[in-house]
Amino acid sequence: MQEERTVYVIGHKNPDTDSICSAIAYAALKNHLDEGQFAPKRAGELNNETKFVLEYFDVEIPEFIGHVATQVSDVTIKSTPAISKEFSLKKAWNTMRDLGDATMPVVQDGRLEGIISVKDIATANMDVYETHILAMSKTKYTNILETIDGKMIIGDENDVVTKGKILIGAANPELLESYVGEGDIVITGNRFESQLCGIEMNAGCIVVCMGAPVSKTIQKLAVENNCKIISTPHDTYMTARLMSQSTPVGYFMRKEGLITFYKDDLIADIKTVLSKIRHRDFPVLDHEGNYCGMLSRRSLLNTEKKRIIMVDHNEKSQAVDGIEEAEIIEIIDHHRLGSLETTLPVYFRNQPVGCTATIIYSMYQENGVEIKPEIAGLLCSAILSDTLMFRSPTCTEKDQVAAEALSKIAGIEIQEYAEKMFRAGSCLGNKAPEEIFYQDFKKFSGSGLSFGVGQISSLDQDELAQLRPKIAAYMESIEGSCDILFFLLTNIIMESSELVFVGEKAKEVVEASFCGTIEEDSWIFLPGMVSRKKQFVPKILNGIQQVL
Repeated sequence: MQEERTVYVIGHKNPDTDSICSAIAYAALKNHLDEGQFAPKRAGELNNETKFVLEYFDVEIPEFIGHVATQVSDVTIKSTPAISKEFSLKKAWNTMRDLGDATMPVVQDGRLEGIISVKDIATANMDVYETHILAMSKTKYTNILETIDGKMIIGDENDVVTKGKILIGAANPELLESYVGEGDIVITGNRFESQLCGIEMNAGCIVVCMGAPVSKTIQKLAVENNCKIISTPHDTYMTARLMSQSTPVGYFMRKEGLITFYKDDLIADIKTVLSKIRHRDFPVLDHEGNYCGMLSRRSLLNTEKKRIIMVDHNEKSQAVDGIEEAEIIEIIDHHRLGSLETTLPVYFRNQPVGCTATIIYSMYQENGVEIKPEIAGLLCSAILSDTLMFRSPTCTEKDQVAAEALSKIAGIEIQEYAEKMFRAGSCLGNKAPEEIFYQDFKKFSGSGLSFGVGQISSLDQDELAQLRPKIAAYMESIEGSCDILFFLLTNIIMESSELVFVGEKAKEVVEASFCGTIEEDSWIFLPGMVSRKKQFVPKILNGIQQVL
């Protein structure tokens, strides 16, 4: 059965400290206030600054989720019990009848070995005329006993049929001698002569019907000739009819070309297969290949979308992949309104503050929920990061008041802690340009033009100066991923940035957006520029309008 639905609280791709910390803190608040399960997730790799924050306050890193499109795991998976390949056809049939299932998975040690269907069993009963079927399928005597309700009088019930055919000993002894072979299973009644003939002709087993008594003489001869004796309450006809149903399903199951799905398969991807293959049920496996249950065509009608709370963003281009297939139930953000559309009304809280964590702090206060020290530490860190320790023009009085209150709960001194956090985040020397470029990267659009903006902050101007040509070279290598690419190398202490840009209209847009000297046609110094959201993006959007 499907577990209670979890709501994912998740920030944007290439998450920064605010995106991660706000997701953790808001999930904790929702779990305190509402019934249900809320889990923080991340849509990308953590940067060094965020890693430092989580380690400092001993908080677990949220699980990565690459997309939120509907998967097989979001569909009701039938918990059809598995059967063993040693099951007899009769036992498998009875199980299907009792459960009302037309297909059963055959599993060994958790791994799917095959499937058996009502059609397979019907085919075995109607189309198989091979009298050696028990030997060919290596049927266990325990299967035979179970199927014909028999009792082993002589012999070991754990043995396996390895040779011989099934026959009914209805003929007289003279004729019976001519067709009883070594290892045969002879079905007979209370006929001493037929029983004796079968033993003398080296039959493997004598099946005595109608619960007839077996004489001491026959039992003794059977032991001496290594012949088994089984007693069954059924008549000869019924016994012969049931005997072939003792065959193990492993012999008739389908094990080649099985159509299976994994729990993390996307529904959109498997619909093509479902449209071509007319099976009623399909086995579902986990990522390790273990059997989990059966997916029916009918269950696709009950597909449930993943439920998402977005924090620190509201644009589709910044959201986790597959967001258009998810059910967005809330958005908590402090950025401009983007292009995201929802099918149903949602709770949307957007405030002009410097950090999403400030909004979440307010929500804790409004609901009278005590903030734990580690949550306070995360929220305070997010505010310090997003406002560059109150230096950013996006910083408001609410941000500073919240950070100061949170620092007391967390037991940290803002100046000292912020310097440690920023230094941890600015250790860029050992990172590849690609990793640095996408560490805090967002896509935007305006006037039909798409542009991406990355940003890195550091306390060390020499480090930024050495990084700039490496970033410029990398940006040239990926030119075309957006119409224009920008990257801000921000000095926290000097409260300024160096802007690197590439793209066909990049220089024109920069000249229209800023009054400054463009160095070597690829970068420009921007004094006082520290905020991507409040300073940079609005100017770029204005510049694009002028150019176009």
